[in-house]
Amino acid sequence: MKFLFAKFRRLAAIIAFLALCCSMPAHAGPFEDALAKLAADSFSDTADAISEIAASGHADSEAVISGISDRRVLFDPASKAVFLRDAAGKLKNLATGAAEAKDPDGLKPVRQNNRVRTAVDAALGTLRLISPDPNKRFDAANAVFKSRDADALKLLNAALAKETDPRVKKALGEARAAILIAAPNTSENDRIAAINLIGAKGDQDALALLRSVPADASPAVKAATAAAIATVERSLAFWEVGQNVWYGLSLGSVLLLAAIGLAITFGVMGVINMAHGEMVMIGAYVTFVVQEVIRQHYPALFDYSLAIALPLAFLTAGFVGVLIERGIIRFLYGRPLETLLATWGLSLILQQAVRTAFGPTNREVGAPSWMSGAFELGGLSITYNRLWIIVFSMTVFVALLFVLRYTRFGLEMRAVTQNRRMASSMGIKTSYVDALTFGLGSGIAGIAGVALSQIDNVSPNLGQGYIIDSFLVVVFGGVGNLFGTLIAAFSLGIANKFLEPFAGAVLGKILILVLIIIFIQKKPRGLFALKGRAVEA
Repeated sequence: MKFLFAKFRRLAAIIAFLALCCSMPAHAGPFEDALAKLAADSFSDTADAISEIAASGHADSEAVISGISDRRVLFDPASKAVFLRDAAGKLKNLATGAAEAKDPDGLKPVRQNNRVRTAVDAALGTLRLISPDPNKRFDAANAVFKSRDADALKLLNAALAKETDPRVKKALGEARAAILIAAPNTSENDRIAAINLIGAKGDQDALALLRSVPADASPAVKAATAAAIATVERSLAFWEVGQNVWYGLSLGSVLLLAAIGLAITFGVMGVINMAHGEMVMIGAYVTFVVQEVIRQHYPALFDYSLAIALPLAFLTAGFVGVLIERGIIRFLYGRPLETLLATWGLSLILQQAVRTAFGPTNREVGAPSWMSGAFELGGLSITYNRLWIIVFSMTVFVALLFVLRYTRFGLEMRAVTQNRRMASSMGIKTSYVDALTFGLGSGIAGIAGVALSQIDNVSPNLGQGYIIDSFLVVVFGGVGNLFGTLIAAFSLGIANKFLEPFAGAVLGKILILVLIIIFIQKKPRGLFALKGRAVEA
């Protein structure tokens, strides 16, 4: 009996203890502790809280950290409760998970400074290492590479072990190497392996990381670091040459677009048209007007704005060119000085007309989505707008060659160029050909303005920046020779980009001009001499 009574007392004590434990408040977990730090309204506490939230494994971790960056995490200074506002504007108590019917009074957003923003980037990078989206994992690996957050090493190793995407795996390995280089307790062999891996990366980030290796490192680490830095510097020098060539081709395509119309009016017709730059300007302003109409009335068509502007710019600039030829130029054939002065005065009139109509300030011309952004090709940074302009300039060049070689108008234009009197005696209306030829050159300048509106300021002075370079291209390539214009445009573009780092933009242009003057002394007709009306005159 006594035995049963003792058992009963022991069971009652256990039940009472369990009841007492259940009645006591549960100890807050890491996530709740971190929330309390967010409510402390201290930058250092907030940065620490972000790391703790990322490490807690809580389901809301990524949403909270993203919300801090977007100022959607708020706290109540009185109750120290922390809330998250979602995309729909609803408020959620992060400690209880309950939705709030209305916003409590006095809510404040969690404040940010550079340290907090860095902690946010590092934490988001860590959390997204295990995302099912390979692009997010790649971006996360790059974020960890930049932050070198040692707390991410454990998760990084786990992600690296199960990664199957080669691109992401490479980025994860580089992020791990960046942490190992910076970590003080890394073994010598691991540090050397990490240095060699970063050296193979070969970009500016890798060079900066390698140069941060402590000066008191072991001789083996110093030797590996020096070898890796030399490798990166050779790689950067190689890609710098390639980048300059790309920039030169990009500039050359711009010069080709601006000069190809001038190659017709000056090279073929022998007219020194100083108003050619204003035809480019007209094309750019046609693009601006088209985009304004689309923005106000048909916003869904914005991505097609350039396609709509191209024919309109060609027709508008071409029509203005025909008016100029019929109203001024046809009375001045064979008088180059008077042509120069007349078209120079006309350029001032056109500039002032545009200032009166649109104002003297720059006008905004937007880029369609398919021309925005850039991508990496090895060590090259390729922007889509420049790439499309190169493609467009070559398309215009090929189309112009087709018109000149395989159409009746092209045949008549070449006939008038080679022998005006004979062409006239064969029934060709030379005045009609002159007007259309000038209109064609002006129209091509107009579509050049559409392209240039994507990379330059649209203002009344737009054409003035290209007129001298366009004449240089035409003269250097050979008067009237389109292939010469093509080669000259890309040659001058590449030469400019290689001279600019050493001589500066202005002195570089002066050197180019001096070299062209010397070249013309030896070959007055340019790279490719072409017999024609302009030469024989």
